[in-house]
Amino acid sequence: MFTFLSEQNSVSRRCVWVNGPVIVGAGPSGLAVGACLREQRVPFVVIERSDCIASLWKKRTYDRLTLHLPKKFCQLPKFSFPDHYPEYPTKKQVIEYLELYAQTFDINPQFNEYVHSAKYDETCGVWRVKTSSPNSSEVEYICQWLVVATGENAEQVVPDIEGLKDFGGEVIHACDYKSGEKYQGKKVVVVGCGNSGMEVSLDLSNHGAQPSIVCRSSVHVLPREIFGKSTFELAMFMMKWLPLWLVDKILLILTWIILGNIESYGLKRPSVGPLTLKNKQGKTPVLDIGALEKIRSGKVKVVPGIKKFSSGTAELVNGEKLEIDSVVLATGYCSNVPYWLQETEFFSKNGFPKAQFPNNWKGKSGLYAIGFTRRGLAGVSADAIKISQDIDKVYKDDLKQKKQKVPTHRRCISTF
Repeated sequence: MFTFLSEQNSVSRRCVWVNGPVIVGAGPSGLAVGACLREQRVPFVVIERSDCIASLWKKRTYDRLTLHLPKKFCQLPKFSFPDHYPEYPTKKQVIEYLELYAQTFDINPQFNEYVHSAKYDETCGVWRVKTSSPNSSEVEYICQWLVVATGENAEQVVPDIEGLKDFGGEVIHACDYKSGEKYQGKKVVVVGCGNSGMEVSLDLSNHGAQPSIVCRSSVHVLPREIFGKSTFELAMFMMKWLPLWLVDKILLILTWIILGNIESYGLKRPSVGPLTLKNKQGKTPVLDIGALEKIRSGKVKVVPGIKKFSSGTAELVNGEKLEIDSVVLATGYCSNVPYWLQETEFFSKNGFPKAQFPNNWKGKSGLYAIGFTRRGLAGVSADAIKISQDIDKVYKDDLKQKKQKVPTHRRCISTF
């Protein structure tokens, strides 16, 4: 290991060789790859910018959150959810599961390390991953494989709406929303009608607030269960035997029977079926757990897009003006890969792999991606298994050819 100390800025710089892959991100994606590599007896290092695993679940989700899909579709490789957990585990239970997962597979990330650059060195045939931490230390990890596990939801998306800065009241992103308790009696606009927007509106209404949800575009709303069975599970079963377009048609007919005509409440359905839309554009349908009943009863008001904000007021595109106290931006998240990964062949400018599923997990020169399939934790598990097996094959072949030696001036900090 080389350690350099600059007298001008007192920044400690280290260069660390890692025998196996460097995994960027200690969320479910990074943990899943780490667990599979551990089973394959391949060393690795996990780098995490936060001070804990699964920071999205721990720090950027609301209190009432539960899994929208049955637990068997959301468990990570080689470790099931406990049997005593309900069909749809709570936020607390998911966090407990992920912590136990990391403990079981002895995954110990390098916390509080922010990756500000990762680049493939063509001359040396290695990846150089540069990080920094709050104590002003900098580390350059050198490795043969790089696993991008930062996922789809690394950074919050904040729309540029005219007058938002002049609104005067509280404006928060959904990642900072915890509970509707403090909003009792207040008029709140929720911008965004996806799963988060619907659940935040439901929670606000349950706590006595007066929420309005902004539905600027069309959205598919499906019941979480159809005749006592998970809608997702039913769809997966039908897709084994029927074409996608027919499964979409059946789901929409069943949804109309159960939920009725949602367009009468101001929720316009897309012209493309829910599963087709998910596959083509990555837009996840809303799985209703009670918000639609609030909309039907008038306790949650559906409004069109917002034209602009002014002091204490939101002006809608239809000319209507709402007097409001607070704004919650349920406007989603985006990838942060373009900000730190210096690579343009595998990843596109939007931070997602250019290749389509199921070929978007492996790039060139030892580059891998996990958590970008828009298929939830089931997609994460599938990617983790493929990535670990691919790395394991090369790693074991290298060991067969020669005994790997680490130069004495370097220190391996891999977790195996």
